Amino acid sequence: MNDKRISLTRYLVEHQREHSHIQPQLRLLIEVVARACKHIAISVNKGALGEVLGSADTENVQGEVQKKLDVIANEVLIEANEWGGHLAAMASEEMDSIHVVPHRYPQGEYLLLFDPLDGSSNIDVNVSIGTIFSVLRKVSNHRGVSEEDFLQPGKQQAAAGYCVYGPQTTLVLTFGDGVAMFTLDRETGSWVLTQDQVQIPADTKEFAINMSNMRHWADPVRRYIDECLAGKEGPRGKDFNMRWVASMVADVHRILTRGGVFLYPWDRREPNKPGKLRLMYEANPMAFLVEQAGGQATNGTQRIMDINPSALHERVSVMLGSKNEVQRVTDYHQAATSAS
Repeated sequence: MNDKRISLTRYLVEHQREHSHIQPQLRLLIEVVARACKHIAISVNKGALGEVLGSADTENVQGEVQKKLDVIANEVLIEANEWGGHLAAMASEEMDSIHVVPHRYPQGEYLLLFDPLDGSSNIDVNVSIGTIFSVLRKVSNHRGVSEEDFLQPGKQQAAAGYCVYGPQTTLVLTFGDGVAMFTLDRETGSWVLTQDQVQIPADTKEFAINMSNMRHWADPVRRYIDECLAGKEGPRGKDFNMRWVASMVADVHRILTRGGVFLYPWDRREPNKPGKLRLMYEANPMAFLVEQAGGQATNGTQRIMDINPSALHERVSVMLGSKNEVQRVTDYHQAATSAS
């Protein structure tokens, strides 16, 4: 790979040649996802000119009001007409049940999960949003596809990634052997490799959390943030900066680019829910990327990718990013659990 401009297609072909666990069908699947993201980027970039802003006056399966772009992005991914024979079924954060891909040939061997448009609250104000995706192998031998086929721990992901629609449109991808970033060249319409083997610094001075929820946090989260806010005079001995975009894609992209820690913890507003973010559509793929870049991702007590899901839309608490910071806040949770 000596060429200064390596396309996504070339990268995938050469990566497949170098790594036996990447099958041709998986490579083709990722290419289709990348094309779908390109189509979504076009709609995002049109904004008000494409009449895609505002509410769609509908709700998703979680009861959240959908934006027009939520619906458009979901349809682009569902209706991609080039899935071929490699995809068996897909599941979306925006849909109640799975969508089985019709086949004239033997059924596909992969399952695709996605959050079609993460950060919907930012759509109308022109702040970065994105698409998150996760690929699993269909491991069951039975004919047909059921929801149970999707209920695999994150450590079994065959690939994961996201596309962030910001000042640049960037595709971030892992197959379990490092993280690569591709930037969309809008003049040629091609994805170009701009960074390979991304690494997250183990230490950081940045944290991302929604501070307006402070009064609802559990004690371990409150302890961690209080120590960060205490600055040089506090137990951490250094000043921290807070960042919060309210778009997981944007916050994780910043962490992959320069380090940091992202927290979306359990809080007392909905005590019966383990968290707000979706394990299958958001936490697992982001955890895969972060770990492959040398970071860490937990729910406060255990590694996110070790969690055995029990439902398609299961929620989870998320703490991910620079390894030493995630370990610290995880230690606080584990100490509190042991003491109780």
